Amino acid sequence: MTELAIGIDGGGTSCRAAVADRMGNVIGRGKAGPANILSDLENSLVNIVQCAQAALRDAGFEAETVSTVSAVIGLAGANVGDYGKHIEKALPFRNGQVVTDARISLQGALGDADGIVGALGTGSVYNARRDGRLHGIGGWGSIVGDQASGARLGRDLLEKSLLAHDKVRPASALTDRLMAEYGSDPERVVEFAHTARPADFARYAPMVFESAAAGDATALGIVRDAACAIEESLDALFWPECPSICLLGGLARAYRPWIAERHKALLAEPKADALQGAVDLAVKLVNGRTGGVA
Repeated sequence: MTELAIGIDGGGTSCRAAVADRMGNVIGRGKAGPANILSDLENSLVNIVQCAQAALRDAGFEAETVSTVSAVIGLAGANVGDYGKHIEKALPFRNGQVVTDARISLQGALGDADGIVGALGTGSVYNARRDGRLHGIGGWGSIVGDQASGARLGRDLLEKSLLAHDKVRPASALTDRLMAEYGSDPERVVEFAHTARPADFARYAPMVFESAAAGDATALGIVRDAACAIEESLDALFWPECPSICLLGGLARAYRPWIAERHKALLAEPKADALQGAVDLAVKLVNGRTGGVA
């Protein structure tokens, strides 16, 4: 029987899978529900398996084939505690490896080349490959990390809007707009913040960028601080011979005009997406080339 490789991109809104032969040719794709392993491990495991089975059926195989394949699963939170190992043991794949979502993003963006990848979406995380060695920073969640992420942009907007309401900081059209959404009641803002998840905060990111483009002082301050955080993270991974920098995620293009020229000069389009990165790593697993997969 043909040896199959499955790559899985387990995201916060959905899981995507692609199955390939040992040459790397994708022959089937599948999709299922989210994989939030830190908040809902049980359903995440179900969705990971379901998207893999859907990809196998799309490729013309029985769903039960899932127990015979090699798989690489990229998940946010896989670097926290023993979540990664626990998931590997719980999944039905013949040979399964769980890595961070940043790892599959790096592989997709750079292939096997050296460079730096920054993923900027609801969260934020950075990875580099230098002389074949991997190094990552960030990805610690929006409470203590994820600077420049959509979640942090939204949180910062709420904070500055409350400061403006208390007349500690100057108000602006953006803070007035935010407060109006909550009936100019700061207690409603606080109630929202105490129950909101990162994605709830992140929905304000487009508003922040739109207002910054229009010259709003509050928005400009938020975006410039965020861009500074991106520059600090890129500098922490940078080396003089670094060939390229790829920015990925829903906010990548929005940040392009704001980052420093020294980084902008090295910006390159990613070769492929995170799912393709997971497929490439799974193919390496099938062919016994596991170096750098974990």
